[in-house]
Amino acid sequence: MDADNLVRMANRIGQFFEAMPDATEAAENVAQHLKKFWDPRMRRALLAHVDRHGVDGLNAMVEVALERHRAVLD
Repeated sequence: MDADNLVRMANRIGQFFEAMPDATEAAENVAQHLKKFWDPRMRRALLAHVDRHGVDGLNAMVEVALERHRAVLD
């Protein structure tokens, strides 16, 4: 899957959870959503993209979720 599309999709998820009052819980929910609803190949492709290109273009909530909960997503 195209990395730009994965970033776009992840950003939409991050934007949704940004509305939560607890940022820690929101980041956990982003990671849980990615784990539950994304195919493992999609998660691996997003993480590989971040490893190669950094977090530029990622929503801040997604960035936090990937940093804190990467082990859940691998």
